[in-house]
Amino acid sequence: MTAVIPSKTQRNLFYARTDVGGAYRWDNAMGRWVPLLDGLSEDDVGLMGVESMALDPKDPAVVYVLAGTSYFSNGKTVVMRSADYGATFARTTDVSALFRVHGNGMGRGNGEKMQVDPGSSNVLYVGSRNNGLFKSTDSGASFARVNALPVTGTPNEAGISFVVLDPASVINGVAQRIIVGVSRYGSVGTNLYRSNNAGASFSAVANAPAGLIPQRAALASDGSLYITYGNGSGPHGDSRSLTLPEPMDAGQVWKYSVASGAWTNVTPAGITGPFSGVTTDPNNSQRVLVSTVNNWLQQGSGWGDHFFVTITGGSTWTDVVARGFALGTGGVSWVGGNTIHWANSIEFDPFDPKAAWVTSGNGVFRTANLDAVPTTWTFAVRGLEETVPLDLVSVPGGPLLSVIGDYDGFRHTDVSAYAPIHTPRIGTTSGLAVAAANTSVVVRVGRDKMYRSTDTGVTWTQVPMAQATTTNGAVALSADGSTLLHTLTAGGVSSTYRSTNFASAGPTWGAVSALSGRPVRPAADPVRANKFYAYDSASGQVLTSSDGGSGFAVATTLAAGGSTRLVPAPGREGDLWVALRDGGLVRSTNSGASFSRLSNVTSCSAVGFGKTLAGASYPTVFIWGAVDGGKRGLYRSVDAGASWIRINDDAHQFGGPGNGQLVVGDMNAEGVVYMSTVGRGIVYGAPATAP
Repeated sequence: MTAVIPSKTQRNLFYARTDVGGAYRWDNAMGRWVPLLDGLSEDDVGLMGVESMALDPKDPAVVYVLAGTSYFSNGKTVVMRSADYGATFARTTDVSALFRVHGNGMGRGNGEKMQVDPGSSNVLYVGSRNNGLFKSTDSGASFARVNALPVTGTPNEAGISFVVLDPASVINGVAQRIIVGVSRYGSVGTNLYRSNNAGASFSAVANAPAGLIPQRAALASDGSLYITYGNGSGPHGDSRSLTLPEPMDAGQVWKYSVASGAWTNVTPAGITGPFSGVTTDPNNSQRVLVSTVNNWLQQGSGWGDHFFVTITGGSTWTDVVARGFALGTGGVSWVGGNTIHWANSIEFDPFDPKAAWVTSGNGVFRTANLDAVPTTWTFAVRGLEETVPLDLVSVPGGPLLSVIGDYDGFRHTDVSAYAPIHTPRIGTTSGLAVAAANTSVVVRVGRDKMYRSTDTGVTWTQVPMAQATTTNGAVALSADGSTLLHTLTAGGVSSTYRSTNFASAGPTWGAVSALSGRPVRPAADPVRANKFYAYDSASGQVLTSSDGGSGFAVATTLAAGGSTRLVPAPGREGDLWVALRDGGLVRSTNSGASFSRLSNVTSCSAVGFGKTLAGASYPTVFIWGAVDGGKRGLYRSVDAGASWIRINDDAHQFGGPGNGQLVVGDMNAEGVVYMSTVGRGIVYGAPATAP
């Protein structure tokens, strides 16, 4: 979670932006967030990374979204404009040829770097990562570079940190005073610029702190600009070899008098770490709230960031966390053992400044009364998802089990309610397997730990791994649960290990040499415990094992470049399906000896199975792809792929199946399907009527 953006002209209007999960609007009556970008197509999945949002001070219904992710959608960058609170976006301007952003890059919590001119709704400024400052005079339909600002890119690739437009400087219908923060420090270059003539010229701000990077800024009603600083772009230290290094372990807070040019160091006493969030009370220019970022200070029973409030313009501060801290779970049980950290953004409610929002690496928190002791910060994430699903299994007669990035995954018995998190915890959990013919046996694996369950994920026991690793992995369990294959992948190259006594205190592991170096994700036959399969996406070879995964041999060769998730049909020996992306969808009924292509499937990124419908003779097949040259989307077949119907619409595309490349049908409810996303969590669909 990277920022909350409050409207200063309409009560209870708040927006949120995330690094991988899109943008949201707060529905105060329902107490939940409304997603705004679920209509993004698979081609535009990179736009789920939102770098900045801007509200029109003259029209609260108008909101802009600046979006793009460097490693998705060819780095496509757009500015989207909505005139109905984000319900629809009437205009999307592709600015990729002019500049780029990276919603999940370092510095993602800086901002806001996009602003609507307080004097004119037609004027919009956008700070970029690689090409300086841009301006639109037609409400975002087109942009031109503001050449007067002597900034292009920065060595840390974060570019412009924020843009501030002073409403007190509006003359002839536009703000004359513009202040721009730049993500650099020290000998790297000037990091704060000011224009007094609507961007016709810029000059470096005299006496500005040069030894730290500006993170965020807030303008008080008395003309004081409060700026937070850190020795990095944030939200954490940058491991790249940069000049200057950016460990993100030091920072300050400064007050700049716009009128006089005077600077005052107003850093809360005793805090030497970096700061990020800053907000000012619209009713009291002396009341300011700031947050640290990437500080690991005592916070309740854990360690996280602290928040400081002043009523004296920064001459004295109250540590809100040290004074008394309580964390409200908001009904989400797993967050109780976590803390508020990477607090990039903190905001007063402009219409009720006793209330405040703060963002965290795990979501967003809100307090209704900042003055209460203790101050209760409640997890306010209903409707908001920014998790990355990495594996899913619907257990016949049992729960839906999931594993995700960062936060382990869950055992879902009711997908409409918050579920208990897997414990003991791993963190990022990438692999999950259930023994198809012995479903009480489950294995999950993360970067450095593996656990086994014999009660379908209620309790877990740690399994010693084949080797210490910091890479993500996958697991496959034989149908009877006696044999485990563990595949580690680093740099696209895999190594697979096998154990038949992994449940013991001292398991033995052997390397599966036939799979060494291949980009594969082995799958177990759901009926025969001695059979395993794998699809090599680099060569297109399908490898099969009939000796319990000890040895594999090439059975046939398909097109290369497909999904590594070869998927066996439930309850059928040797019935295998492979999604070949632009190569379509293929199926084998003879354990991989040969495959036939489904002629009606034009493209397919993911395939999965659900409960057999009443009257049908084959499990329901779900795909993400295109049928007969039509639109890509979620399709369902109840006749083994002979015919298909699309079951989503253009407003519910979610950017496609994302990192996990998963489409999984429910094995207990007819027609229900789950899909992974790049950062919108697990989405699920259920038929309105019987399929």
